[in-house]
Amino acid sequence: MNTPEERPNPDDALARARSAREQMAAALTEDQEPEPDEPLGWQPIWKRPRKPKSKADKKRELRKQRKRLQEAGKRRLAAAQSRRPRSRQSRIGNAAARRDARALSRVRHSSAWLW
Repeated sequence: MNTPEERPNPDDALARARSAREQMAAALTEDQEPEPDEPLGWQPIWKRPRKPKSKADKKRELRKQRKRLQEAGKRRLAAAQSRRPRSRQSRIGNAAARRDARALSRVRHSSAWLW
């Protein structure tokens, strides 16, 4: 438990805060942005200053993106084509499986199993 001697006087604390008011206000109002020539430490990517890309860089990036998208389209087309010519047997099997699943779900959603 604190004794009265250990506890600071509230009037002293108030006087200290009032005397430091100008310093605190100056610290808050000064420009928060660092000087342009001042070296910056590590900053998250969204706070880093943007540097514009050159036209060559932009074109290179777009070329890479276009190539990536074209390759993805080719893969998608190849995957779809490989599924196209199905044998008759697998089609019949799939249709039968679908019918069974449909019948089972009808039974599950009905109240048939209750009696």
